[in-house]
Formats: sequence, C-alpha cells, structure tokens
Amino acid sequence: MTKEVLIHIRGVQNMGGITEQDEPIELITPGEYYFRNNTHYLLYEERMEGFTEPVHNMVKVRPGMMEVRKKGLVNVHMIFEKDKKNMSLYKTPMGTIQMEIAATGVTLVQASEWMELRAEYALCMNGNPVADCTMNIRVTPKGNKEAAVFFT
Repeated sequence: MTKEVLIHIRGVQNMGGITEQDEPIELITPGEYYFRNNTHYLLYEERMEGFTEPVHNMVKVRPGMMEVRKKGLVNVHMIFEKDKKNMSLYKTPMGTIQMEIAATGVTLVQASEWMELRAEYALCMNGNPVADCTMNIRVTPKGNKEAAVFFT
C-alpha cells in the first residue's frame, strides 16, 4: 500500500425502527497510510458543514482493535474492541456527549492494493441506547482507478 491513499468511510446507524430507512453516512477523502509496529495508521482531514476549521482524524488498527481520534472542532477518542465496552467524551461546538461503544466485531481484510476495516458496535449516549452501528472503511492507493472500487 502506498503512503498517499483514498479513504472511503461508510457508517450506518440502525435506530431500531425510529426512522423509516437507515441512510448511510459516507465520506471519500484523500489521506495518508502508514504501517509501523504491526499497526495500521490512517490520517485524513474532514470539514463540518458551516465551519472552516478542519477536523484532523487518525484511525489506528491492530488485530482485533480499532481506535478513532478526532482533533480540532470535534474532539473524541473512540476505541472499538470486540466484546468490550469503552467510554469516551465526544466534544462538539454544540456541547459534550458521553458515549459508550460496545463493539461486537472488528475485522481487517487486506490485499497488496487495498484494505478494508469493519467495526460493528452498539452505541449509547449519555447512558441511553441509541443505535446498532456499522462502520466500513476501504483504503486504496490514490490514483489507482482499478483498486478504487468502493462499497455497493
């Protein structure tokens, strides 16, 4: 895998029938990939609608575990470990939310030209169950159109 990559993130929250259809939230952005000490790192920036300050993101993946750190306009450190509950504070311009993430699965599949991550988890906010969620991340070399087949 090259240093310069294209990162496609797709998240789905199943709200348990609260909404008629669970629409995925998707982001495709350029980023950087590193592999050090048996750990995969993804670095990328995202912008929130209505704000100019970027959010700096780091995704760190080791066998059976994924961490997502956001710094800037939004600050959070989320840990996804199978069969474990992890608490974090999600700080936004609108206030802070206490989150609990109970991951039921964290998988990594990779080939020479791409990598896919998947985290399945239950999400609670301020002590209340909110949704069953899935986050998929596909990483491909930037500029490689053949490898850049994303989720269907």
